[in-house]
Amino acid sequence: MAKACKICGRGSIVMGTRKLLRGHYNLTKTSRKYTNLQWASLPSALLRKRFGGASRIKICTRCMKAGKHLKV
Repeated sequence: MAKACKICGRGSIVMGTRKLLRGHYNLTKTSRKYTNLQWASLPSALLRKRFGGASRIKICTRCMKAGKHLKV
């Protein structure tokens, strides 16, 4: 299962949570934020050849909204 977008390469990031304490903040815990990956079909044969013959790939919703999976 893919953890990063096949088109733009966006993946997960690790972020720290802030806890305000006496006017200062201390990084207490870290959490991993994942991108919103969805299955998208590749309509043209040129795109399939570019992505290793796959008819569907996992892409982020930002690329899906921009229509990057439909362009050559």
